[in-house]
Amino acid sequence: MSGMSLHRGISPHRIGAMILRYWYLLMSSWPRLLELLYWPALQVITWGFVQYYIAQNASFFAHAGGTLIGAVILWDILFRGQLGFSISFVEEVWARNLANLMMSPLKPVEFLLSLTVMSLLRLAIGIIPMTLLALVLFHFNIYALGLPLIAFFWNLIFTSWAVGVFVSGLVLRNGLGAESIVWTLMFAIMPLACIYYPISVLPVWLQYVAWVLPPTYVFEGMRALLIEHTFRTDLMLIALAINLILLCASFGAFLALLRSTKKHGSLLTSGE
Repeated sequence: MSGMSLHRGISPHRIGAMILRYWYLLMSSWPRLLELLYWPALQVITWGFVQYYIAQNASFFAHAGGTLIGAVILWDILFRGQLGFSISFVEEVWARNLANLMMSPLKPVEFLLSLTVMSLLRLAIGIIPMTLLALVLFHFNIYALGLPLIAFFWNLIFTSWAVGVFVSGLVLRNGLGAESIVWTLMFAIMPLACIYYPISVLPVWLQYVAWVLPPTYVFEGMRALLIEHTFRTDLMLIALAINLILLCASFGAFLALLRSTKKHGSLLTSGE
């Protein structure tokens, strides 16, 4: 009777074994460890800068002209563009179909270009209702920006594709153990992209790092347009130049990671 009760009861040994399994899984995956470390730090840094700017420039929001709502919409273009690209790729990993695709006549560049198209389709499904809600609920019309919106949009899309191609290569090489990078890497850019505050809020040494990122130019350009009613062509051209470099580098990195995956024979075992 006692043996049956013990069998039906909770076993600390089995619980300990499962905890040990998950601990080994966590410690063997640097992306999982990185995710645990940087999420809290990211929240503190991002909203700390927002708090600092509001405290120092409270009068700014009286004439902000919808910059916060505009920043949210543009940020979503950046984030959803990357996510739309990466999700289509990860779905092939989940279905264990990557090996089949790579053995078919499909070229890697053709594969990546098809993912960019899916990124645009997924983005349109999410962004268009969002902009209509902003118009109806808050009377903010992002489309009233006119031609500058095209420059903002494509610079953000190019950045999202560059990040999407790179993280897809990391997942391809490291398997689903690196899947969390798909969801989290773009957020690491958020504090430096100066989405909700101008770059002048950052410490001087960090401003040099921020100017390396194309989204920084886009959000600075958006604020200049909404507050000063000035379209900064120079910012858009610099962002475009950096984006072209990043796109070429990310495509090269993806191809290099694909070759490494084939060399190590891990294309058929793209699990944990």
